Amino acid sequence: MAAPQPISPVRGRPIQAALLADGRRLHLQDGPIDLIIEATGEQEAIRYAYDAAVRRFTGLLDVLCVELPALRAPVSRKAPALVHPVAQRMAEAVTPFADAMFITPMAAVAGAVADEVLKALVCPGITRAYVNNGGDIALHLAEGATYTVGLVDRPDQPCLIGSAEITSSGPVRGVATSGWRGRSFSLGIADAVTILAPTAAMADAAATVVANAVDLPDHSGIVRVPARDIQPDNDLGDRRVTQDVPLLSGAERAQALSAGLAVARDLMSRGLIVSAALHLQGDTVSAGDAAFLSSHPHQERTNA
Repeated sequence: MAAPQPISPVRGRPIQAALLADGRRLHLQDGPIDLIIEATGEQEAIRYAYDAAVRRFTGLLDVLCVELPALRAPVSRKAPALVHPVAQRMAEAVTPFADAMFITPMAAVAGAVADEVLKALVCPGITRAYVNNGGDIALHLAEGATYTVGLVDRPDQPCLIGSAEITSSGPVRGVATSGWRGRSFSLGIADAVTILAPTAAMADAAATVVANAVDLPDHSGIVRVPARDIQPDNDLGDRRVTQDVPLLSGAERAQALSAGLAVARDLMSRGLIVSAALHLQGDTVSAGDAAFLSSHPHQERTNA
């Protein structure tokens, strides 16, 4: 299969687009957006799908940058209307949380981009497809298809600790992970929170919210600094983000995880997510309909 050729986006900057060495997966990259894509099915359908994904991805970063000031602002009735479908999807994903906390559409950017590119991949002849945007994954599963998600409790030291099987008959089509050790800022202390949801955008937003809730607000040993001091142009401004977490006692880990689990259960009761797995210093709690299967024989696990 020939690799799609780079296409010049709106401002003339070529994106990176090439098949990986295995000849099956497509790599698309533009600035901070880095996608790994795979589609299975008829060969002609795969070629068409990959070309469509390149076209959909081309210029996407540029059009989002046009709306960046609004995307970095909290969602509210007074917020300016968003134009691009991805920007609108970002806002829709965070709106359910807007009345209870500070949150901006940027909390769903990775998942929303994955959802958008996945739409281009889905065509007749494709039996399964995924778009992985730095761990936030959008899925297409034709009848009978499945997808297995690997769980990692330390994104900075990847080690598989479990898995979850997603089936075509279930509601899950999005996966996202958030935590203070990840690539984005977090207000909480979770090493990682993995969310299964109907869309990648919703999974992304919910992972942010649940990871923020895994916390010990009064613990003096947790190092937090204003987000602006690390990245001046981020959407969190002076809000203090976690930079280091000391070794916690079992009781402290249980307290922090319990706070996050309560939020995850609330989101499930509202139909926003399907399942959640929360990780903190070797302890894991999980909740929801999808079974998270442990591959670690000593993993502490609570199912709710």
